[in-house]
Amino acid sequence: MEKISRLTSENGVVIFSKTTCCLSYAVNRLFHELRVNPVVHEIDQDPEGRELEKALLRMGCKSPAVPAVFIKGKLVGSTNEVMSLHLSGSLTPLLKPYQY
Repeated sequence: MEKISRLTSENGVVIFSKTTCCLSYAVNRLFHELRVNPVVHEIDQDPEGRELEKALLRMGCKSPAVPAVFIKGKLVGSTNEVMSLHLSGSLTPLLKPYQY
């Protein structure tokens, strides 16, 4: 979907999220603790949210489609993938260019 491509190409770190999702909240908190201010797109606040969610699933996100984390335009994955990268020490080097 064009909106996903545009957001992820124009911003270093993008998280597609839902305001009511506790896993989305946890991933957002992790990024802030790592001193990264991601662009967070709340798909449940977007009129095209259903289409965005379907597009994220088609791109390879597992169900549920959020949180969907993109770094440097590339889909990293959801909570499991992000936490695995963090625990292995591989997340911080990916985020280094985006830290404040």
